[in-house]
Amino acid sequence: MPRKAQTWDDYDSAVAQIILAPSDSDFLDQLIPVLKDATTSSRIGSLAQSLSQYAEDREGDIEQIGLTKHEEFLGSVNQLQKVREGTVALTAEILDLNQSIQASTEKLAEQKQALVNTRGVRQNITDVSNALEESLKILRAVNNAHELIRKKEYHRALKSLEDLQNEHLIPTIQNKYATQYKLADMIQRSIPASQKTISESVMADLNKWFLEVREKSQLLGEIAFFATQQRRERQKKRAEVNEYLKNFKLNSAIELVFDESNEFDVIDNEENQIDFTPLHKALHTHDALGQVDKFRVEYAATRRQQKDLIMPSSSENIFAGGDDETLMGLLENIAGFAIIEKATVMRAPTIRSTIDVDELWDSMCQIAIRVIAKSLQEVNDADLLVKIKMNIALFIETMESWGYSVTMMNNFQLTLFYKYAELLRRRFGEDFQEIVSTDDYMPMAINTRDEYQKVVDVTWFVDDKPEEELVFPCVLPFSQMYPLCCIDIRNLLNQFLIFTSEHFHNPNVVDETLRKSLDELLTDIVCQSLVERLNSQYLGQIVQILINLEHFETACQVLEQILIRERSSTSAGGPITLKATEAFRNNKKAAEKRIFELVNSKIDDLVDTSDYDWTATTPPKETSNYMQTLTRYLSNIMNSTLLGLPREIKELIYFDALSHAANKILALPLSPDVKKINPNGVAAMALDVQHLSKFVGGLENAFMLEQNLDELQQTVALMQTENHDEFFDISIRNKKFGRVDAMNGPILLEKLTQTVDAPVRTAPLANFSSRFGLR
Repeated sequence: MPRKAQTWDDYDSAVAQIILAPSDSDFLDQLIPVLKDATTSSRIGSLAQSLSQYAEDREGDIEQIGLTKHEEFLGSVNQLQKVREGTVALTAEILDLNQSIQASTEKLAEQKQALVNTRGVRQNITDVSNALEESLKILRAVNNAHELIRKKEYHRALKSLEDLQNEHLIPTIQNKYATQYKLADMIQRSIPASQKTISESVMADLNKWFLEVREKSQLLGEIAFFATQQRRERQKKRAEVNEYLKNFKLNSAIELVFDESNEFDVIDNEENQIDFTPLHKALHTHDALGQVDKFRVEYAATRRQQKDLIMPSSSENIFAGGDDETLMGLLENIAGFAIIEKATVMRAPTIRSTIDVDELWDSMCQIAIRVIAKSLQEVNDADLLVKIKMNIALFIETMESWGYSVTMMNNFQLTLFYKYAELLRRRFGEDFQEIVSTDDYMPMAINTRDEYQKVVDVTWFVDDKPEEELVFPCVLPFSQMYPLCCIDIRNLLNQFLIFTSEHFHNPNVVDETLRKSLDELLTDIVCQSLVERLNSQYLGQIVQILINLEHFETACQVLEQILIRERSSTSAGGPITLKATEAFRNNKKAAEKRIFELVNSKIDDLVDTSDYDWTATTPPKETSNYMQTLTRYLSNIMNSTLLGLPREIKELIYFDALSHAANKILALPLSPDVKKINPNGVAAMALDVQHLSKFVGGLENAFMLEQNLDELQQTVALMQTENHDEFFDISIRNKKFGRVDAMNGPILLEKLTQTVDAPVRTAPLANFSSRFGLR
């Protein structure tokens, strides 16, 4: 704490203290307070006066001393002179010594300065060495990180960079006076660039992996399809040993349990290996960088692009080559792509979620279905459709085993099936049309037992005769079209079964479509074509059509049972009825009616050539030519043309033909053109009726057939009776002429006359046999 300045009223004592100060610093210490106190001019003058007075006093003292002690003063002066001389000499020596000391001191100072400089340089070197060592640690850490990047050990590289920041860079940067501050700061600013380099390197490796995966997708799908086929074979073998296993399809729980011992990794095998290491590196790297979300988005975008690359354009016709190779390649690519997606979900669920994968799968299925459906418009080969369906079924079973929803593809199989059914109807329709149009409509000739067995195997024909009693060559009742159509029908059934044999979940649709297809083919083509040919004038062809209709009706009945037996368990129960069965049955009646028409037309033609001379002058000597031709015609068609018909139909035809012939003959004398009938005319008619009766009497089942001649016979008997009144007696008429029409009897009796004119020469009758082509 500074001393308080003194207050001087009189400066004499202060001046004495100032003058007597032992040193300059004390002198100043004493003088400064006095000067501070003498701030006014009067006080400064007083101080100056005191100093002057003190100087005068001291001068007076010196003079007094000089006057009183003169000798001593002179002696002192001499001594002082000597002292001074000694002092001068000593001063010279001191100066020499001082120069010597000064030279030594300068040298010492130089040495000391050199030592100080050396110590500074050494310290600087030490500091620099320490700084370099720290810098080298940082640089080694940086180099280690870059070396790890070159070795593609990206996750370790990022960890190295993180350690570099935490251990070296951040502590150094926090101390701005650190020697390595600039280096650390520069490296710290380069860390993002290094991280970006790592990210780009990871993505470059991942892009190579994407390319590899894309190139291997088809092979992966092919291997997966092969594995599914192997599973099919194993399941079939198990089903052959245990029929109960036939109820379980591929990918069912039972099949999976049985097949779990057959492990096969489609992703890692001898044929194909897919390494997911680049994906894991990329994931770990982006996780370390805190960019997982960004990586997930980039990964999804890349996979979508790859999906677009494997999918064909909507305008592409994948069946342009007439085969299924392009389709198979497409399905293999889709399968391989989807399998990799599922494998990615299992290995890296943070990258691909099940929802993302399923959306991509649905997108691929939609595009594939759209392209296939459009390309199907150009497909007209049913066999190619079977291959297409089999490929899709294999694809469905393979992808179902990987947990994908195959509902969309299963539904698309219905489109394939409808297309297939339409092509089958068209193809078999053309086949049936050709068979029907090229048939000779003649009974089928069989030369050997082998031929016979082949026909029996493909048809549903059951011969009345035991096979051992057959003699070859022989003739079967139906024409060649029947076994050929049966072959096509069996082929049609087999084609439907082949289409639905592998993974088809709509068997009820198959059952109904098969029934409709058979109905359409048999009704609209076979039956209708036969009906159209009923307009033929050739009786043999009509008879053969009737026989064929009979056998087709039987075949339809058998088919109904086959359809019931072969239909799936999911279809509704109950009987199956083919409309074709009723169509063939109804048109059999049309054929019978047409036979009646042709036979009766022939009978009409023959009877119309009778040319009776109702007023002949001489009695007849033999049966009329038309009657002989008529009976021969009936005999011929019974033993040849109608031989193949069922017995009941033949009897019906004969019954109708005889009834028609009797009515036609009976109508001859009732004609308005006949005015008179003499006994010779009646005798001629009676002779012909007798010939006809004799012919009918010799036929099988004559008892029933003769009933058709009762009216004709009784009418002739009435015309030959002498007592016409018997007809008008009801009791006698009912007994003798009960079948004679009550209206026709009087007309005929009225025409009868007993007069016979003179003979008139007439031209001979035409040769009926040559006229009608009969022998």
